[in-house]
Amino acid sequence: MTSPRTTLSLVDTDPAELAVDAIVIGVHSQTTEQESGSPAGALLLASGAESIAAAFDGKLTETLALLGATGGPGEVIKLATLGTVTAPVVAAVGLGPEPSGAAPAPETLRRAAGAAVRALAGAARVALALPLPDDADAPAALRAVGEGALLGGYRFAGYKTKPQPARRAPVAEVLVAVPDAADATAQAEVTRAQAVAGAVRTSRDWVNTAPNELRPPSFADAVATAAREAGLGVEVLDEAALAAGGYGGILAVGQGSEAPPRLVKLTYTPEGGGNGKRVALVGKGITFDTGGISIKPAQGMWEMKSDMAGAAAVGAAMLAVAALKPSVAVTGYLPMAENMPSGTSYRPGDVITMYSGKRVEVLNTDAEGRMILADAIARACEDGADYLFETSTLTGGQVIALGKRIAGVMGTPELCERVRAAGDATGEPAWPMPLPDDVRKGMDSDVADISQVNAGMDRAGHMLQGGVFLREFVTDDVAWAHIDIAGPGYHSGEATGYWTKGGTGVPVRTLLHLVDDVAANG
Repeated sequence: MTSPRTTLSLVDTDPAELAVDAIVIGVHSQTTEQESGSPAGALLLASGAESIAAAFDGKLTETLALLGATGGPGEVIKLATLGTVTAPVVAAVGLGPEPSGAAPAPETLRRAAGAAVRALAGAARVALALPLPDDADAPAALRAVGEGALLGGYRFAGYKTKPQPARRAPVAEVLVAVPDAADATAQAEVTRAQAVAGAVRTSRDWVNTAPNELRPPSFADAVATAAREAGLGVEVLDEAALAAGGYGGILAVGQGSEAPPRLVKLTYTPEGGGNGKRVALVGKGITFDTGGISIKPAQGMWEMKSDMAGAAAVGAAMLAVAALKPSVAVTGYLPMAENMPSGTSYRPGDVITMYSGKRVEVLNTDAEGRMILADAIARACEDGADYLFETSTLTGGQVIALGKRIAGVMGTPELCERVRAAGDATGEPAWPMPLPDDVRKGMDSDVADISQVNAGMDRAGHMLQGGVFLREFVTDDVAWAHIDIAGPGYHSGEATGYWTKGGTGVPVRTLLHLVDDVAANG
């Protein structure tokens, strides 16, 4: 199911003269008295709004304040222009306090653009006259505005059978006001924003699809179809091929469901071989997680349709890689299974022979993600990779430790730092975590090479147990990073910034930033 798409383009016409349904400007809050003598709490128009302010004879901030505007981040106040400018509506979006000597941070602009476009649902054409720097930071700011606008306009198509009169259509077209709409650098940023945001939206669509409509075979078909259309190489292993290949972890988790498991491999080969480096992306694709025999509580279980957010992110990121054509080889691995309780389910106490040959003692069938990921990681290492990035909604411990916006990162220290930097650059924060020896010791098994969780079922360091387990399947010559997105992969609250309710698409943009980083720097 595909959500409606918003288009993005540049314009260099005076914002006051644009024939659009609404024009968006930025406003800052003032927390202290300024040199100009403005009192604390007064609004300050951001750059880009000069011609709009002139048309209002200097009364724009006063009028917005009367309507309740404070300039707080993400706040949107709409004002009828009554013919003062061409657009019938001015929407002022809060940017927070004015940064001293600099333009707003890219993430501030990204969230503001998302909030404004979402608030203007029902309008066909919207223009953004937000502050964009004219220095080396300009491309990053324009990229942020473009991404925010396209993602803020996202809405899942849904399954309602009757028209919803109060449900306004997403903005169809967004114009971003820039000094020179023909500038090649600016045009390149728009092209990139469209490819990246399109991938994030695809990832969100997959996550938001009802789990009865996206079981492993249908998920694999959807990914494979989109990948072939994008020009990627595609290999799909069904249950017979998985059995013949010895993928014990994927098969064990999937054997309780009537919908059999899959492993999808997507391949991008750059022209001329690129820079010689090879990147592997691995994503967890549990299309629904009941917990299996170790069944979960009913409360909130419906959100376990999002347990394939890692695979959705990897599959969507590969589609963007095909469009952006970086000079580095990238391969995606998407292990898919449905974790269901039945007479054929795997059990606590089972010993599973994994693809790598290691034997794992199962103690908790709800720790299934690491089982399918271990097989995919081993396959990726066998195929050959210099860098391996794996992402998954792996542990509730990530949410306990870092909350719902910050991913946990474990693995090779240098690569974890690159993930952290990429997260900072894209607005998808991640924080490196350790892999302590005592956590590994607690996973020693009496009967197998390793227990799937702590042998005494101690949940201390639960997030770290997942990372320690996965490390066992990474070969020594591969730098790797495990990105746990249990919190940021799915947003169950009200829309905020460019996040809407449901799948977030995290960490598609981080993965693409990392691919660019490897392409540029090795």
